[in-house]
Amino acid sequence: MQRRDFLKTTAAAATAATLSPHLAAASMRRAKKALFVYGGWPGHQPEVFMEMMVPVLEDEGFEVVVSDALSIYTDAELMASVDVVIQQWTMGTIKGDEAKGLLNAVRNGAGMAGWHGTGDAFREHTGYQFMTGGQFVSHPGNLIDYTVNVADANDPIMEGIGDFEMKGTEQYYMHVDPNNHVLATTRFTNEHNADVGGAVMPVIWKRRYGKGRVFYNAIGHNPEDFDTPEVMITTLRGIHWASQGKTEATPLHVQAAYGA
Repeated sequence: MQRRDFLKTTAAAATAATLSPHLAAASMRRAKKALFVYGGWPGHQPEVFMEMMVPVLEDEGFEVVVSDALSIYTDAELMASVDVVIQQWTMGTIKGDEAKGLLNAVRNGAGMAGWHGTGDAFREHTGYQFMTGGQFVSHPGNLIDYTVNVADANDPIMEGIGDFEMKGTEQYYMHVDPNNHVLATTRFTNEHNADVGGAVMPVIWKRRYGKGRVFYNAIGHNPEDFDTPEVMITTLRGIHWASQGKTEATPLHVQAAYGA
């Protein structure tokens, strides 16, 4: 099966299995607008991810606006109209007016969703890191196999998802905000770095930022990572969840004691 067909099949399964009656009813009120912004370090293949994910998002019912420039965040009219920003951008530098446009949009109810490099964007901009809830600092062993453990099986994003295995990809070690609502974690071993052995690290989380909803999945170094159904399903569910911030209040869920 070609990847596009596989992803469409997985996405369809995600929609069928993911959207609770409550979310489905909210999604039917009107078409949601998603802004997909991609770029930064080319090693994370932002253009490949854009070409892979935009059709999937359109199949999910989103009206998608695509940009390869951070200056799009300064378009106040556009930013006021989007329901969710999906950013696939690693490292790089964001200008003051660009960051202001993005952060203000999320504070006012637009969602923010991303994976992997989204947690390693704009290393010098602490305001962006505060919004996303974490910052990449290392990936011991580089491309390795590891287990992802579900931390909150009762959350709709994780419904029906069990622990799963990742093969030959980066296990992100991050500095994270204790206000994140952690949905999945991974445990580090001593094999690649003795200093982190036994550490339980958030992999998937969601959080509130002002009126907006933020979703992040640390998996996604390679497009092939999304061939793992749990990665695609949870990411699409997270995007749908993030897109609801303008229509539903989001409670602050503090969950500091994960992995105990």
